Amino acid sequence: MGDGSQPDNAQPNDARPDERRGLEGASSDLVGTKAAATSLDRRFWMALLLYAVLGLLVWFTMGDGKVFVHGKPVELRLVPLIVIGGLALRTLVAHQAERIRRQDGKASGSSSL
Repeated sequence: MGDGSQPDNAQPNDARPDERRGLEGASSDLVGTKAAATSLDRRFWMALLLYAVLGLLVWFTMGDGKVFVHGKPVELRLVPLIVIGGLALRTLVAHQAERIRRQDGKASGSSSL
C-alpha cells in the first residue's frame, strides 16, 4: 500500500494481541491479578508501618511546645501527627477503593465467560 496509511506488511483484519488470546490468556490474567493484589497488599501494610514509625519519631523527637488555636493551647507535636494520620487515612481509603475495584473487575470478568 503505497499511500502510507498502513504499513506494507499489515493486513486489515489483523486482530490486536489482546483480542486473539483465548482462555489461556484469561487464566494468566487471573494469576497476574492475584500477584498484583498481593503486591498492593504488601505495599499497603508497609505504608501503614512507615506512617506508624513516622508518628513515633514525631512523638519522641518533638518538644513540649504549645501553640494557641482558637484561644486554646494545643501541643505542637499534634500538628504533624494529625497530618500523618490524614495521610494514613487517605492510604486506607485508597486501598479499600482498589479492593472494591478488583472485586468488581472479577465479577464483570467472570460473567462475560
